[in-house]
Amino acid sequence: MRAVCVIGLGLIGGSVLRAATAAGRPGWGATAGADDAVRAGDDGYEVTGIEDALRRAAAEDALIVIATPVTAARDVLRKIAWHAPEARLTDVISVKDAVDAEVRSLLPGARYAGGHPMAGTASSGWAAGSADLFQGAPWAVAVEEGTTLGAWRDAAELALDCGAHVVAVSAAEHDSAVARISHLPHVFANILAAVGADGGPLALSLAAGSFRDATRVAASEPELVRAMTEGNRVALLDAVDDALGRLGAARGSLASSGALKTTVDGGHAARGELDRLSDGGWTRTTVQLRGDRDLRKLRDLGARGGRVTALTEKAAAVELPATE
Repeated sequence: MRAVCVIGLGLIGGSVLRAATAAGRPGWGATAGADDAVRAGDDGYEVTGIEDALRRAAAEDALIVIATPVTAARDVLRKIAWHAPEARLTDVISVKDAVDAEVRSLLPGARYAGGHPMAGTASSGWAAGSADLFQGAPWAVAVEEGTTLGAWRDAAELALDCGAHVVAVSAAEHDSAVARISHLPHVFANILAAVGADGGPLALSLAAGSFRDATRVAASEPELVRAMTEGNRVALLDAVDDALGRLGAARGSLASSGALKTTVDGGHAARGELDRLSDGGWTRTTVQLRGDRDLRKLRDLGARGGRVTALTEKAAAVELPATE
């Protein structure tokens, strides 16, 4: 199995290193966080300096996984360009367009396909990670113009080895989608937490499940949330505008007639769609993988909710929502 070199050993990177090595891959890591490095070493994982880690990755043709915040990606890519300019490369950063552009600029010879596992907790750092974090989770693997089947397969096989299923998607489609289902919820959670706290001790003492669930991710490390949301600014603005329009309509209806039927019924129906997608069953198909062009078929299926559950040498097993 191909070795992995993970740069960044926080919650996600640390979980990737744990899961990949648990699946039987050789693996090592590097991190700028001294505490994470010590903890990972104490847990028996091999941690070196970043230059040593990258030189070894180049020598062993390992898959390099960038697991830093998007704000640190450029510096890491520059180091990779120096030590392993033709590396097998992926990332687990929550914004794809910006990272793809940096890779194209700094590492044109890299065998790159961007990735993003849709899993996490409100905690951060090596200690928060787990080899089981990605079990059953979606893991986006980007298909762009110029993405090769070999590079995409490297990233997808890592995701499958970590227990996830793979969603093939373009970088732009990914960023637009996660702005709505990940980044906007982070913004709302922080707003809801602040509104609740403005109610004083009484309001917080009465807070129960709905408030705690809706504000859970507001406990995330603020610098990480800022890097994620600000790094996807354009797509997030579209999602915020959509949300503001709906909030404005709800306020107008509440002020004029005292009714929130449209808002509540619409949200209830939308949540029902999520539940039906999760529980409605799946149909299975196979996509032959003979060359780079076949990745477009996987991307089209991804846009329809399809997910890759297994790869063979020449084909991908794909599941599609039965309710489609």
